[in-house]
Amino acid sequence: MKIKGVVSAGKEARVYWGKGGDGKDLAIKIFLTSSAEFRKSIWKYIQGDPRFENIKNVSTHKLMSIWAKKEYSNLKKMYNADISVPRPICVYRNVLVMEFLGEEGVRAPLLKEVYRFQHPDEEKSRRYFSTLIKNVYKMYWYAGLVHGDLSEYNVMIFRETPYIIDVSQAVRIEHPNAHQFLRRDLSNLIRFFSEEIGIDLPSVEEIYRVIISNEMGKIEEL
Repeated sequence: MKIKGVVSAGKEARVYWGKGGDGKDLAIKIFLTSSAEFRKSIWKYIQGDPRFENIKNVSTHKLMSIWAKKEYSNLKKMYNADISVPRPICVYRNVLVMEFLGEEGVRAPLLKEVYRFQHPDEEKSRRYFSTLIKNVYKMYWYAGLVHGDLSEYNVMIFRETPYIIDVSQAVRIEHPNAHQFLRRDLSNLIRFFSEEIGIDLPSVEEIYRVIISNEMGKIEEL
């Protein structure tokens, strides 16, 4: 595996473009040493999750390894549930390797960026929204997870398909805050597509009730 260069950088992680031994493009996400502020911000996604009950006093380096493994585990569950996410490949300590969404080292644009530089027609915008809501539904019912931080900044458009990214904070539906997070995810998507794009959409509560009631037929109508 060869690392080519940085494609995105944040406070908690950097993502590099790489090449596998077979020549295929890879996304290599390296989680950085966490700060006290980061530890505090992620605690709401850890507290109440039985997978991570005993990590309150672990070192910062160990915490980032656990956070990387959490994202890998969440990605695997979502990918196996036929949700549009990058295909997870492997994780080692604080390094996560997954499918690269982009071409020749240039990452696919975020949903927010797509509308900054162009304005897809209403039909395409509705298709993007409908696809994302279907993925939220499948995430809940087939993967047993809620993203918890879904917005126009955590969706990439690759080959005309919306892909959900950055899933380290996703929680199981049994998590005490799962339904609060689900409503927030839906609110963020509806806000973006209705207020910024200008399409008429159902309310947060309407879509929330359809999802938790397991009414796939109504999801298809959105």
